[in-house]
Amino acid sequence: MQPRTVVITGAGRGIGLELSRECALRGDTVIAAVRSPSAGLGSLAKSREVEVVTGVDVALGGADLLRTHLAERPVDILLLNAGILERQGPLELDIASIERQLQVNAIGPLRVVRALISNLRAGSKIAIVTSRMGSLADNGSGGFYGYRMSKAALNMAGVSLARDLAPKKVSVVLLHPGYVKTDMTGGGGDVDAATSAKRLLARVDELSLERSGRFIHANGEELPW
Repeated sequence: MQPRTVVITGAGRGIGLELSRECALRGDTVIAAVRSPSAGLGSLAKSREVEVVTGVDVALGGADLLRTHLAERPVDILLLNAGILERQGPLELDIASIERQLQVNAIGPLRVVRALISNLRAGSKIAIVTSRMGSLADNGSGGFYGYRMSKAALNMAGVSLARDLAPKKVSVVLLHPGYVKTDMTGGGGDVDAATSAKRLLARVDELSLERSGRFIHANGEELPW
């Protein structure tokens, strides 16, 4: 497999850090975008071919910083991983929290795509790390208004991107990473971040224009909208 240029948002810890590690291990040039430096990413950057771009807050002007860093370099894979989870139970309608999650989880990835659209070429791939908690059909427990709403909106954005980028021959996939043991889940989960990252990259590798716009579990299962 030829080395590729891979841009990863939210790369400082958890799934994003492991995606950076796996891509670097297989010889890709990794541009790891973060809001602020992390010890794990700093250590990885010292030992592997990883460029760290700080100040990339997808809810603010961070996407433009990433665009400036890349200049005209082509991007083969754009991994949109940055996200937040603020826990809300039944009828906990904290509007400010909902708005924050919409800004980061749903609108943030679109800001990054808009900033890097000229860096995407025929054959480029966009992988959006979403969640099955954004599935309407799979919602059997309620709650988590901001997170569920933001991921449902992100799923819709991903499908529209798949349609709109098809003439450019850029494919898009929406990926649920599984229930992963990270800080976001409070250490709960049934799979570690390294395993999830490997599975996510396997789905990216098999992505094609014919499969663009699908909502898929990291294990390969197609998920309901």
